[in-house]
Amino acid sequence: MKAIICQEHGMPESLIFGDLPDPKAAAKQIVIQVEACGVNFPDVLIIQNKYQFKPELPFSPGGEVAGRVIEVGEGVKQFKLGDSVLALCGWGGFAEKVAVDIDRVFPLPPGLPSEIAATTLYTYGTSFHALKDRAQLKEGETLLVLGAAGGVGLAAVELGKLLGAHVIAAASSQEKLDLCKKKGASETINYEKEDLKNRIKELTGGKGVDVVYDPVGGNFTEAALRGIAWKGRYLIVGFANGEISQIPMNLPLLKGCSIMGVFWGQFSKLESEKSFQNIRQLMQWIQEGKIQQHIGRKYSLEEAPEALQAILDRKMLGKGVVVIRN
Repeated sequence: MKAIICQEHGMPESLIFGDLPDPKAAAKQIVIQVEACGVNFPDVLIIQNKYQFKPELPFSPGGEVAGRVIEVGEGVKQFKLGDSVLALCGWGGFAEKVAVDIDRVFPLPPGLPSEIAATTLYTYGTSFHALKDRAQLKEGETLLVLGAAGGVGLAAVELGKLLGAHVIAAASSQEKLDLCKKKGASETINYEKEDLKNRIKELTGGKGVDVVYDPVGGNFTEAALRGIAWKGRYLIVGFANGEISQIPMNLPLLKGCSIMGVFWGQFSKLESEKSFQNIRQLMQWIQEGKIQQHIGRKYSLEEAPEALQAILDRKMLGKGVVVIRN
């Protein structure tokens, strides 16, 4: 089969378009003919050997796919040949076929295009878990989203609005902020041009924000933490700018606030039933038109390394998707 191959750890330009052996379904697995694969920040980390999960070389990146079942392993009763599914494979998705454990596979809702399905789990799954399960965001609260025009950030803006919060979107350009406005942000901050902490205080009348959603890290973390309200909740989602934040620990004390880690991948494994419930709710909202993924660009399989580079360069608006023509 054709695939994007990581033969040695490195940056996207080191990836190779070539051939890998077709996967076989082990017990409790299915093989999916991949139609689309979402592009996510963990894909950038995994090829550099910087992610929590470390597959053996060689491998294909790509962690969320949609397609149809072409082989079922021993003990599989939930799925049959020809079923349309979406799945969390972790890696292996930038390929024509991938084998996935059945506890990481979900039926594709009728009428939902594979390109939309394959860009839903990571971003909306992460953001919904963060806002609902970790922060327990309440209607009427104020939510600040950093990196708000990226995949998880834009999902957080949209879900925050749907959950009844007053959403402040922070990003690095007017183009990105305009997109956030379309997705439901009430206020915006250009943190390349404006002082983040001071602007938070201005927009909240000095109170600060109740919840901070931070997939960016770096210098923005401390500034946002200084702009949090009493008993606020700070969500550590990731470090897209490449720098793990160093937080002065007197700030949580003075703010009476909580700092919460958001590791959706582990949550979806350790609390699988709760994760399934979240995903069912997200699928319902998508079918009802209450949330809608913004796909910034579609890529061919050969172009997948370009998609990863766009994430590194912070040029991806919303989500990218690799579309595989079989």
